[in-house]
Amino acid sequence: MRPLDYRAPADAAEAVAAVAERPDAAFLAGGTNLVDHLKLGVARPGLLVDVTSLVPVEITEQGGGLSIGAGVRNADLAADPRVRRRYPVLAQALLAGASGQLRNMATTGGNPLQRTRCAYFQDVSTPCNKREPGSGCSAIGGVTRQHAILGASDACIATHPSDMAVALAALDARVRVLGPGGDRTIPFVDLHRLPGDAPERDTVLEHGELITAIDLPALPMAARSAYRKVRDRASYAFALVSVAAAVDVAGGVVRDARIALGGVAHKPWRAHRAEDALRGATTTDDSYRAAAEAELADAVAQPGVDGGNAFKIPLLTRTLVATLRDLATEEA
Repeated sequence: MRPLDYRAPADAAEAVAAVAERPDAAFLAGGTNLVDHLKLGVARPGLLVDVTSLVPVEITEQGGGLSIGAGVRNADLAADPRVRRRYPVLAQALLAGASGQLRNMATTGGNPLQRTRCAYFQDVSTPCNKREPGSGCSAIGGVTRQHAILGASDACIATHPSDMAVALAALDARVRVLGPGGDRTIPFVDLHRLPGDAPERDTVLEHGELITAIDLPALPMAARSAYRKVRDRASYAFALVSVAAAVDVAGGVVRDARIALGGVAHKPWRAHRAEDALRGATTTDDSYRAAAEAELADAVAQPGVDGGNAFKIPLLTRTLVATLRDLATEEA
């Protein structure tokens, strides 16, 4: 067992200062991802700073939308009547993730920050640029079935695992952060990074910055939204592909859409090309398929010893078509 220090500060500002002053420090809240990585030897912090009681645990009305405290548990967020009624895509995404026990522990601030479930990242005996920059990417040419088809680089082809994050990307959520330099707000779509040549950096957060809340805007079309996840088994499995979508449909025409994709990139993938293709299009499978093809025009399948992941491109197309078809049918 590796010894480490533990601190339980009196308030969030003290917690931020404690982490900021030590490069080997990390925040601890639900711990559902961090504890796994401690056991595997992937994470080796010298100090854990407990923020469990220091971040908000309420869901409050704000400007026609909702503000979700970073300490709100995933189970409580999924069960909130306002979320289920006004943002069903978020409730469905939360319930599609992990297990009941984990959702009782995982937090709103921590869930989007969970790290990839790439098997090579979690195996400390293999080279991994995300775990040890410059060591190489064992996934390239290896077992790639779960890996990225969008936004990958020569340094990393891993995918982001969070279901919740895909829904938040589709909903135009915003992230409130407290750091050594004070407060700032980040559009959720800008929170995560593509790997580029620095895959060890999952997000744009600076060391010591703490998520305090995530805000959902007033978005009437979100009442007609859904999350669809394709995985190898019915529960407790990460997405091969997933779709979070909200649509505004009238008279057989898509007036507006919000779409994000999961299981396909290093970050939750906001599908702007698909959205643009759908606006003004008829509510037909041909329109939905054209939107998927527009979004996936730059998709690159990964070859691998397991046959690779080219199957993700047609699978994602079918998943997006089915999701949009179901949402448009609700018009009747």
